[in-house]
Amino acid sequence: MLSKLKIPRIIGHRGAKGYAPENTLSSFRKAKELGASWVEFDVKETEDGVLVIMHDDDLDRTTNGKGPMAKTPWKEVKELDAGAWFNETFKGEKIPTFEETLLLLKELNLGANIEIKPCINRDERTAVAVANTILNKWPKELPPPLVSSFSMEALKFAKRTHSELIIGALFETLPADWEKIAKEVQAQTINIDQDIITLELISKINNKGYPVLAYTVNDKKRANDLFNLGVHSIFTDYPWKD
Repeated sequence: MLSKLKIPRIIGHRGAKGYAPENTLSSFRKAKELGASWVEFDVKETEDGVLVIMHDDDLDRTTNGKGPMAKTPWKEVKELDAGAWFNETFKGEKIPTFEETLLLLKELNLGANIEIKPCINRDERTAVAVANTILNKWPKELPPPLVSSFSMEALKFAKRTHSELIIGALFETLPADWEKIAKEVQAQTINIDQDIITLELISKINNKGYPVLAYTVNDKKRANDLFNLGVHSIFTDYPWKD
C-alpha cells in the first residue's frame, strides 16, 4: 500500500500555517517556496454551497467576519479579509474557493491532502460536492489527492461519489475498532495526532497495511523520531524540503 500512494514525508499543514495565514493562497505559495511538495487544507461550504478553504465553523478567528460559515453566503464571504489577523502584511488576503486552490496547485505543482471539514449537519452535501469537484476538476498533471476527514460519514459519501478517491481516516484518538472503521470507509491511510503515537501503536497499524500520517509536528527532531518509529508522513506548520 505504501508504494502505491506516493505521499511525501513532509506535508505543509494548511499550507505553511506558521509563516502565512492558514488555508490561503499565500500560505500554499509559501509552502512551495519552503520546499514542500504537498499541502493539507480544509474544505467546507458557504451558506449557498460554494466550496471554500476554511478550517473553523465560524468566521471569527481567521477573518474580519463574524458568525457561522454555514449561515454566510458567498457574496459576503468573498469580501472578507482573511490575512490581517495573522499579520498586516497579509491584509486583503481572501478566503479562496476550492476551484481557485486547484488552479494554484496545478500552477505550483503541489499535491494535496484535502480534508473535508463539513459544517454541522452537512456531511453528505459537502462530501459529495468535494468528491465531484475532484472528479471533474482535479489537475491531471498532479498525483491523486488524499481525501481525509474526522467525519466517517463524509468519507463514505465521498467514496461513493468518486470511487477512485484515496481515503485517509482521520482520528484524534485511535478507537478500539479503528480497523473496522477503516475498512468501512475504504481508507488507505490512518491519520492521527502525534501525541498518541507509540512504537506499539504504529507497529499495530503498519502491520495491518496502513501507513500512518501524524499531525501536527513542528519540531524536526520529533519528526525524525516519528519516522524512526514507522510514521510515513507528518503534517507541519513549518514545512521544509525533505
